[in-house]
Amino acid sequence: MTTVTTIGTDAVIVPDLRTGTGENPVWDAGTGLWTWIDIPARRVHRYDPSSGALMTWTLREMIGCLALTAGGGAVAACETGLFALSLPEGGGEAGMTPLSSITFPGPGMRFNDGRCDRQGRLWVSSMVMDITLGDASGSWYRYTPGEGLVEGGLGGYIIPNGSAFSPDGRTFYHSDTHRDVRTIWARDYDPDEGRAGDRRVFVDLTGTGGRPDGAAVDADGCYWICCLDEGCIKRFTPDGRLDRRVDVPMRKPTMCAFGGEDLGTMLVTSLCRGPDDLAGDPHGGRVLMFRPGVQGLPEPRLRA
Repeated sequence: MTTVTTIGTDAVIVPDLRTGTGENPVWDAGTGLWTWIDIPARRVHRYDPSSGALMTWTLREMIGCLALTAGGGAVAACETGLFALSLPEGGGEAGMTPLSSITFPGPGMRFNDGRCDRQGRLWVSSMVMDITLGDASGSWYRYTPGEGLVEGGLGGYIIPNGSAFSPDGRTFYHSDTHRDVRTIWARDYDPDEGRAGDRRVFVDLTGTGGRPDGAAVDADGCYWICCLDEGCIKRFTPDGRLDRRVDVPMRKPTMCAFGGEDLGTMLVTSLCRGPDDLAGDPHGGRVLMFRPGVQGLPEPRLRA
């Protein structure tokens, strides 16, 4: 039986903020702050839930994903490579120090989704920005400061997304958001070597109306996936069974994350491409924060 919960607009935070493609929320337990990004706006947002204060920084190129580091900094995967970010107090323009450049296999590509494994290796995906082409040149790369950015051997994706790791770090989940794919896969993962095995279908969302986007794993090992176009977040048990659905005010939720002092708060970003989206989705681009009734896991940081 699937439990259905509905979240109202009272969960919206920063009502004046509307993101183009909000993504990659992450909780920093050390500072008590949430961070997320806006991909087309080239922005990083940081929110203090205790005061309601929001700080914003602008990057010089489009950002696909962001990871916090063990030293308290942040690393961003952008259009031309990976960068260490410097975020001045009070917002403004972010400093960007190159860490590793990238030569994509074709034109018009950028980094998209990303997540650190339980040992602190950063996995980031690439995609062709014009998704109407249906070009499956996207793949996954692995990064550590010691080895740099290396091809992970996981290719053949149009919009690779939904990265998350099981609590024991031995399963790597990921998806393809494209309307013709709509599939979530799982791979056995070697946490010692940082290598993923062959993929197997975890959940096929074809025919549901939703497309799998960003994801999170909770303390029970269940996988939460934001469903674009369906206006909900779904939780699947480790055996692929749908047991919870959370309906949200936005039609296009993009990514969810756990945080707060007890890791029992969920923050959800969303997408708004302009007036056409707003006509049928007046809350598109908003950010939500609510208590889903379960606890998450600490987000791994990029190791030194």
